[in-house]
Amino acid sequence: MSQPVQPPNQPQQPFGGQPVDGNPYAGQPGQPAPAAPTGNPYGQQPPAPTGNPFAGQQPGQGAPFGGGAPFTPAPPARDNVLLGVAVALGAAIVAGILYGVIVGSIEREVGYAAVGVGFLVGFAASKVGGSNPAIIAASAVFSIGAVYLGQLVGISMVLSDLAQIPFSEVIGDHFDTVTTAWSEEADFMTYLFLGLGAVAAVGGAKKAG
Repeated sequence: MSQPVQPPNQPQQPFGGQPVDGNPYAGQPGQPAPAAPTGNPYGQQPPAPTGNPFAGQQPGQGAPFGGGAPFTPAPPARDNVLLGVAVALGAAIVAGILYGVIVGSIEREVGYAAVGVGFLVGFAASKVGGSNPAIIAASAVFSIGAVYLGQLVGISMVLSDLAQIPFSEVIGDHFDTVTTAWSEEADFMTYLFLGLGAVAAVGGAKKAG
């Protein structure tokens, strides 16, 4: 009795397993099934580099090499002696002239004004140039000169009123008369105001520094 002939080109079962519900990719019992293609050829590739080597760090992680946040350097200290001395000289000239106008207007010296002159000179110089001892010393010396200049300006204004001549002529043509009048009128209070200007300059410089 003859046996039936198998049809030709019978499909082979993949990997020796049996198809499961018509799925030719199903694995054998006990073996994990291979992942089905998703249709995205780039789905399994690692993310492309972004150019930032620290992009993958979590928030809160420190900087590389075990350090924390970058250290911010402190601002450089102010220590410009030449600039401070120049500012002290300029402030002394301006303050001395203003002080002289006050003295000449009221025809008397005011202690608070002399203190203000010195404080302004010392504060401005130290604010710009720093707390260098040379700047403080220059401020004290220039403050004495500022108060002295103010006294001369005040005397010149008084002489200008008395002689009925222009102020510029008193300063320009009769400056020796002005200095002589200062020497004759100088007393203890005159020198005290000079000293107050120097002391106030030191206090102003320390206040600014």
